[in-house]
Amino acid sequence: MKRIGVIFGGRSGEHEVSLMSAASVLEAIDRKKYEAVMVGITREGCWKHFEGAVSDIASGAWERSAREISPVQIKELADFALPILHGPYGEDGTIQGFFEMLDMPYAGCGVLASALCMDKVSAKKIFQKEGIPTSRYHLVYAEDVSQDVEAVMDEIEAELPYIVFVKPSNMGSSVGISKVRNRQELREALMLAAKYDRRIIVEQAVNCREVETGVIGNHHLEAAAVGEITAKLEFYDYTAKYTDDVGTEITIPADLPEATYEEIRSLAVRAYRALDCSGFARVDFFVDRDTGEVYINEINTIPGLTKYSMFPTMWKAVGVPFDKLIERIVDLGYERYHAKNNR
Repeated sequence: MKRIGVIFGGRSGEHEVSLMSAASVLEAIDRKKYEAVMVGITREGCWKHFEGAVSDIASGAWERSAREISPVQIKELADFALPILHGPYGEDGTIQGFFEMLDMPYAGCGVLASALCMDKVSAKKIFQKEGIPTSRYHLVYAEDVSQDVEAVMDEIEAELPYIVFVKPSNMGSSVGISKVRNRQELREALMLAAKYDRRIIVEQAVNCREVETGVIGNHHLEAAAVGEITAKLEFYDYTAKYTDDVGTEITIPADLPEATYEEIRSLAVRAYRALDCSGFARVDFFVDRDTGEVYINEINTIPGLTKYSMFPTMWKAVGVPFDKLIERIVDLGYERYHAKNNR
């Protein structure tokens, strides 16, 4: 029986999201096929082997009874790594590089794709090069914000009209994002984003519908159903993504013209391949309400896997239940590992 090391927690601002996702994955894993090994990483970066109840993970209670281990011990405990780590230090290529150094098979994208997808500015530059439509943006550095925020705001206002979104370039789950309508809000948003990353992206707002799809595969790629998110809050923020009491509406399949629906799935595959993704990812889009044009927003290489998350729900809509989805993700990780080591 294969020992699957489910790695959760981590040092990023998305620590809690990771705990919720990992608990959902652990509940869905077929225990007749896999032995699940639970390894948590604290906010301080300490690795711990947890052997208690899955229900203690989401609450954070797992830390009290877990045994501290060295990171390299993961290879002694498990045959395969399934990182459920959102954001920096988990989704950005760092832990993927660690598994490469250990010569350990793992799920999902490799080092390069993880880093590119995590950095919104780098991803947008490649999308533009590949002719994949994306919204207008402006790159800002946190050092410039702290040195002369007025000059930075002058540059942004000269290039982009309000409304804009301000985001850390390397962050997910809508952490550190602000919707900005005027100069005072812009100043506050830049200061907030600078707490999370030195590279800040300011994006032109689009009067849009927010839609997503999932892609799985290494070379032969498949796209899931397209889903639409309608949040009653200002935008699909952290609270809307991970709680069910804010009236967020999810529609799968999205009510779109057939041509638009298939365009989204086709662009998702193109974008996934352009950034050299493998295993699995969720691809997010905007559909302009006025023109019907489709713009790619971003690729999430370790998407949320909670009971509220879009990725498993979109695959379920095309006949792939959660346990089978995890099985395919594991198989694809082994496939990529063997292909790399048998060239």
